[in-house]
Amino acid sequence: MTSWPDPERKLIARYIAGLNLRTTNSPIYYRQALNIFQDVAERDGKLDKDTLVAWLHVSPGRWATTTRLHRTRIIDRFLDHLEEIGAIERNPVANLRDACNLKQCMPVWRALASRDPDSALAELHQPRPFGSVLGKMMAEHVTLMRNRGYKYTAQTVRLWRLDRFLQLNPQLQDQPLEVMLEHWSAAKTTRNHPNECEKLKRVLAKILRHKDPSIPPRRPDPRPGKEVARHWRKPHIYTSADVRRMLDIARSYPSPRAPLRPSSIYTMLLLAYCAGLRRSELARLDLGDVNFQGGTITIRLTKFYKTRILPLPDSVLDELRSYTEARRRAGGSLDPRSGLFWHEQRGDRYTKEAVAWLLVDVIRRAGLKPPRGRTGPRLHDLRHSMVVNRILEWYEAGINPQDRLPFLATYLGHRDINSTLVYITVTQDLLHHANERFRVLGVPCLNIGPEGRA
Repeated sequence: MTSWPDPERKLIARYIAGLNLRTTNSPIYYRQALNIFQDVAERDGKLDKDTLVAWLHVSPGRWATTTRLHRTRIIDRFLDHLEEIGAIERNPVANLRDACNLKQCMPVWRALASRDPDSALAELHQPRPFGSVLGKMMAEHVTLMRNRGYKYTAQTVRLWRLDRFLQLNPQLQDQPLEVMLEHWSAAKTTRNHPNECEKLKRVLAKILRHKDPSIPPRRPDPRPGKEVARHWRKPHIYTSADVRRMLDIARSYPSPRAPLRPSSIYTMLLLAYCAGLRRSELARLDLGDVNFQGGTITIRLTKFYKTRILPLPDSVLDELRSYTEARRRAGGSLDPRSGLFWHEQRGDRYTKEAVAWLLVDVIRRAGLKPPRGRTGPRLHDLRHSMVVNRILEWYEAGINPQDRLPFLATYLGHRDINSTLVYITVTQDLLHHANERFRVLGVPCLNIGPEGRA
């Protein structure tokens, strides 16, 4: 701690004034929490773990545990601000977070609020990423693949899990790679773990071949993947009645503190079904991505770094016009780079987690998904439903779906048609139309003329 705390509390006053808090009680709430924290820091004459613990335990009868943990966010952001302006050398919470190799600060605060902070922090400690005997090789490969333009997210997670396992089992550090993988395969008994191990072996084989091209390529084992696919949950195909019911619920979604939210949820659901957008694509949409004159919407840099421009039906464009007008009346930013789905209270775009939570809540309210748990229809099933229902419309219009699949793959943002085929779930209606098309086109081919009967 350098010049902070200041006796006149000017830093606290300037910090609160720059927050642009929306309610009249918020500055009072912030000032109370920060003043009490500064009182503790002045009394201790330092800013370290003991100061944080002392602040958490001050006036325990006045604050409930949830309130105390909520106020930690205020203190954490204030300490970051002090570090930015040079009033302190380092945020002590960030020091503890880095020492435990964590990404979030809240687990650190929970540990400090426990009866034995030292033991709780020791239990939080996570191995350093890529700190095992194979860590350097893995990290170099991840850097190589990302420099080539790949996101390489799922593969990195698999490598890090093996790396963490090796760090927690130091007796394997000197063993051959085959022995390490055998122990890793036996470490979990979940149904998907053998398939994850097979994918990890493919990545490791690629790493070894990059280092030594003379190593023969490894033949993949398809059995774990087939076993997982056999038990995989079948996508739920929403009917037109299901979608109408969800849209009605979205329009009347209870949100007294954010009047724009029902309209936002309704438009999100409409684009998720009609355009087959992923939740991350919905969250990343900008106001300028909607082109009303051209009747299109631009989806930028999504999976595999692709950008695509999608034509939209007139009915969807009309709903988008109504939403953008309601957004403007609610005070949303008119900057084309601002989020299309604007959060009134936060003054920013909805995150992909918030989009998923809201739309899943609509599915639950429609009675299509249980009130709790991960069972039942998923949000991503709207994308499956869009594909199946589009193919059904092609059949009813007399269009051969096989000729349109490349266009559908492009519309969905897939790399090739094989990714689109995964979304084609065989329903009774789809099977009926396919059989009827085969009957119309195939039966004449089976008619045998007199020369064939001779």
